Amino acid sequence: MNFSGEQIERYSRHILLQEVGVEGQEKISNGKVLVIGAGGLGSPILLYLAAAGVGTLGIIDGDVVDLSNLQRQVIHFTPDVGKPKVISAKEKINQLNPDVNVITYHQLFTAENAFEIIRDYDFIVDGTDNFPVKFLINDACVLAGKPFSHGGILRFEGQTLTHLPGTACYRCIFNSPPPPDVVPTCAQAGVLGAIAGMLGTIQAAEVLKYLTGTGNLLTNRLLVFNAKEMNFRTIKVEKNHKCPVCGEQPSITELIETEQAVCELKTKKNQ
Repeated sequence: MNFSGEQIERYSRHILLQEVGVEGQEKISNGKVLVIGAGGLGSPILLYLAAAGVGTLGIIDGDVVDLSNLQRQVIHFTPDVGKPKVISAKEKINQLNPDVNVITYHQLFTAENAFEIIRDYDFIVDGTDNFPVKFLINDACVLAGKPFSHGGILRFEGQTLTHLPGTACYRCIFNSPPPPDVVPTCAQAGVLGAIAGMLGTIQAAEVLKYLTGTGNLLTNRLLVFNAKEMNFRTIKVEKNHKCPVCGEQPSITELIETEQAVCELKTKKNQ
């Protein structure tokens, strides 16, 4: 593609990077990324991917903006309270970078619509806040052969993993969702707002590295951090040959859903 003078100026700091350059920026501009959840993690992910010039950004979230969201969901502003999150997010992306084509899905991510929605995207990002949907995203991406980034936060802690076909998936590490109410949600236990920014930015960097083919992704590695102690560590993980979805004899060959517990004070939605 031929960049205009304005686009060259906009993306100049990427183009100056030897590892990115014009060719890398073209790959970013041709990229199609789906972000599932426009909340705490989705907010910084969407803002940085939009700023980077990702050509097509899909956003799926069935929720509306709530006042309690604003402490960490930085893509939404006070006047957006009551507005669908996907619309609020699209408005900010359009203001930030009109180059980006934004596709919105004001609905929940379910077993019924998962394959259809992820089909046309190059990379999927998990920005959700409950275990059942995280496992659903994992299973859909593994079965469809889609790369994705997992992310999760609670209190002062965060964790993330990148999956490419053939590498360890989320179920290789965590076999199944915990029973409902065993692990508290952030509505019950709380979360430091900036934690969402810290982890979401890491996930956005993984997307850009994938699109440009730069650096080493967090494949077969689980990055965990505790911001209270400001301690980061990377745990080596391996593909589990007995994994129920990506193992040698998988027992999960179609998508299933389980009961959801979410990080919301007043609603029961999955983003």
